[in-house]
Amino acid sequence: MAICSSKIVNLTVLFCLIEPFSNAVSFNFTSFTTNNNNISYENAYPASRVIQLTANQRDLQMTASLGRATYYEPMHLWDKATGDLKDFATHFTFTIDSQNRSAYGDGIAFFLAPEGSKIPDNVTKGGNLALASDGIGLNTTVNRFVAVGFDIYRNLWDPEHEHVGIDVDSMKSVANVTWIRYDPKTHNLSVSFTGFRNNTTVMQHLSAIIDLRLYLPDNVTFGFSVATGNASAIHQISSWDFSSSLENDSNTTDPTAATQPNHKKRKNRTGFAVGFGVSGAFVVMVLVGIASLYRKKYQSDEEDGDAIDEAIEDEFERGTGPRKFSYKELVHATDDFNEVQKLGQGGFGYKGFLKDSSSYVAIKRVSSGSRQGIKEYASEVKIISGLRHRNLVQLIGWCHENKQLLLVYEFMPNGSLDSHLFNQNSLLPWELRFKIAQGLASGLLYLHEGWQQCVVHRDIKSSNVLLDSDFNAKLGDFGLARLVDHSKGSQTTVLAGTMGYLAPECHIAGKASKQSDVYSYGVVALELACGRKPIEPKAGEGKVNLVEWVWDLYGRTQLLEACDPRLNGVFTVREMEQLMILGLWCAHPDENSRPSIRQAIHALNFEAPVPVLQSKMPVATYYAPPMSVTPLNQFSSNSTYRNSTRASQFTSSSSSSATASLLLAPPV
Repeated sequence: MAICSSKIVNLTVLFCLIEPFSNAVSFNFTSFTTNNNNISYENAYPASRVIQLTANQRDLQMTASLGRATYYEPMHLWDKATGDLKDFATHFTFTIDSQNRSAYGDGIAFFLAPEGSKIPDNVTKGGNLALASDGIGLNTTVNRFVAVGFDIYRNLWDPEHEHVGIDVDSMKSVANVTWIRYDPKTHNLSVSFTGFRNNTTVMQHLSAIIDLRLYLPDNVTFGFSVATGNASAIHQISSWDFSSSLENDSNTTDPTAATQPNHKKRKNRTGFAVGFGVSGAFVVMVLVGIASLYRKKYQSDEEDGDAIDEAIEDEFERGTGPRKFSYKELVHATDDFNEVQKLGQGGFGYKGFLKDSSSYVAIKRVSSGSRQGIKEYASEVKIISGLRHRNLVQLIGWCHENKQLLLVYEFMPNGSLDSHLFNQNSLLPWELRFKIAQGLASGLLYLHEGWQQCVVHRDIKSSNVLLDSDFNAKLGDFGLARLVDHSKGSQTTVLAGTMGYLAPECHIAGKASKQSDVYSYGVVALELACGRKPIEPKAGEGKVNLVEWVWDLYGRTQLLEACDPRLNGVFTVREMEQLMILGLWCAHPDENSRPSIRQAIHALNFEAPVPVLQSKMPVATYYAPPMSVTPLNQFSSNSTYRNSTRASQFTSSSSSSATASLLLAPPV
């Protein structure tokens, strides 16, 4: 019996040594119970299906309360060998209840810290949110961490009011807001959060450019930290979902698959030697076991691939259209995927030449390392295979071989719109810009009204607008597209799209609709007129956000000041004004105030006037949806906010609640 036990241990050692270098982390907790062993608690506990991070019983000492809740396993944040930084996204719902006290504190932080991080010694002050010891200077490296803090108590180093801050090795935020909106680029550490004002939710954003590799080791602990100091308040986490992956990761941690965490870690080199010290017969057994596992995995992959192929082929059998290519054909077409044939960064991948049709094509390589990649691949093929319109990129064929997912499109010789708008070596004259705006609107009208089902694209942006040899606009990349019945207005789904082009309602509940596509179209229209990106962090005060900047100029009757200076005034004033006002109308914060794409086309063609908009850009407000709509929207009903254009102050009645989203992508 002892021998068998030894073999099992050594088998585990061997498998640990050959497992992938890092695992993805993915989980979704809609509530918390004592049976959930995937959360590690420090001075915190689960109760009433939420995480209680601070004391919440009136007969107990509620001041100087602190607590932490972290995921039970560390996250592999970046790869030391390659320097690759992990992409991750997290959404959580929290509540801070002041219990009608006039003095309350201190706040809550989502943090990342070195693996094994615990509440530091000598923590009594709430301003540190249990992340740093008392007496430590503001800019110290004693306690390493990166955190997003929701701070409700003003310390000496804080801004004047309650704020959200991004903190790096210090409780003095490198970026903070007084509840104002700030849309980040996707490679920034960016925060989107909602609060209440008169029983309506208000969406706000914050970001800062941070290379986490400079501040954190490769493995980190992550979760929530709270401290109250001399004040008190109840801090709770109601839901939490998280997903991450390195570029080559394909494994996912599923907390629902096993309630007991696996605390076995990688063994050292001594363990490796012990593993090889077993008899030859046992080594053979291990190798056979490994081969069996790989065979099962291969068979599973093959079954998945066959299922995808059958599903796609079933779609194509319904009519003529895209055909299936062999991998060998595409290798020949691209000269073995030669780097010379690459079409920019990402995008459509490679340029190829098909000898049988004597035509050039664009071959898009889809990530096959995750279920999401396969899902988007199947979605893109299914949707675009049935679409036929002069302003949509035409799908010619597809390939699923050698664990490769490839889509073959018509080649667009003039590349993407953004490569001309934001390239100093290329200048699009006004006539072409106005023509592109009209063509893009025409393609979008077909998607929304011209096909058997409404297609919501969900990722309209200048980099997805491609230009043929005559600079006709063609909308591409349908990986995030969704089909919606014409009778239904919208579809609630996970947050998807590109920051800067996302409509406010998409942030709050992932609400994809024709109106959210129109919002994105409006942003592209403004890009065409102004020649700049939707978010420019270095643009100066009041100019960072394109829509807000143009709206401000519109309100001051100085709209033409936003025109692309590279045009040198060579444009038709009537068309320029019409396009910019149309862009603002389409990008209206209130989805019900936006035009349909058909109305937008009428205005663009001067068949209908554009409306007179408010002189000041309205604030996006939405009534809180029912709690059953999505676990990311769980709000308390008795919170109030005072709001102004410069600051919004939190006022405690009974409790306040917010939903926060944190998105991080590697620097580009």
